[in-house]
Amino acid sequence: MGLKKRNKVSAEFSMSSLTDIIFLLLIFFMLTSTLVSQNALNLKLPSSNSTTVAPPSLSVSIKKSGAYYLNANQVSASKLRSGVRAQVQQDPKASLTIAAEQGTPIEYVVAVMDIANDLGISAILATEPKK
Repeated sequence: MGLKKRNKVSAEFSMSSLTDIIFLLLIFFMLTSTLVSQNALNLKLPSSNSTTVAPPSLSVSIKKSGAYYLNANQVSASKLRSGVRAQVQQDPKASLTIAAEQGTPIEYVVAVMDIANDLGISAILATEPKK
């Protein structure tokens, strides 16, 4: 009697659906990783080995606390623009030297650079020499 087995169990596994899932997951993680943004910038103010000193025609010093000093005179943030504008009207070729204390939030430095850009004068970021 020749009985044949009617149900054959196949030992094959289809990899095509698995590779589709892997590629979809890869695309998903690539797209979502580009949407993640950092909340803060970790910037350090520059330092230099150079001993070249720019001619100080107009200087703004910034303290950690947010205090602004225009030519060694303390001014408020709101009056800084008008003070710089008055100095530039006296000397149109003036350049603005920005000296920020170490640890000063970068927003204060950027605000002074924006003032210089709006008034059309060159801004020089003073660096602390390496010791």
